[in-house]
Amino acid sequence: MYWPDQLADQGLEACKNEDLISMNISENMLKWLMRLYPPMLFQRIWVTKVHKAFRGIDVKINKSLFTTNLGNSIFGGTIFTATDPFYALLFGQIFRNKGLKITVWLKSAGIQYIKPGRTDLYYTILITEEMIAEAEQTLSKEGKFIKSYPIEIYDRAGVLCASAENEIYIRNLNFERNPSD
Repeated sequence: MYWPDQLADQGLEACKNEDLISMNISENMLKWLMRLYPPMLFQRIWVTKVHKAFRGIDVKINKSLFTTNLGNSIFGGTIFTATDPFYALLFGQIFRNKGLKITVWLKSAGIQYIKPGRTDLYYTILITEEMIAEAEQTLSKEGKFIKSYPIEIYDRAGVLCASAENEIYIRNLNFERNPSD
């Protein structure tokens, strides 16, 4: 491991955490980063596709020995974990690709388990132009955007097994409030 001063001695620059957080990546890179990210990998949560321009994502939750509970269904925690990062990641990449300097994170989440997940589970998130426009408008006027979005998780037969809500928080880091406000 090299320390920043050792890198400077070699004419190199250390990568800062904020550089990693704000970096633009490709759809394919995001797919593979999430596939290999330990909380996803070890719970058999598999990103099958990141849609063009980060406008959506398809996720599969694999039922396996490691994700099956005593009731022969997928652990609720695994299902909840699978819903955690994706709205924030997609919105973050969309706005960074537009050149906005933002911070984005999952502010809160909730889930309702409707039926046991006895097969692999699937869900898709889609980010529409209307969702993007609403966020952009609010960010330009107020400097922050907070909104909840649904995720519906289905089994292999198309039966709804869980319904989640993710509340995302986006802050425009370049926003300056008008002193007259």
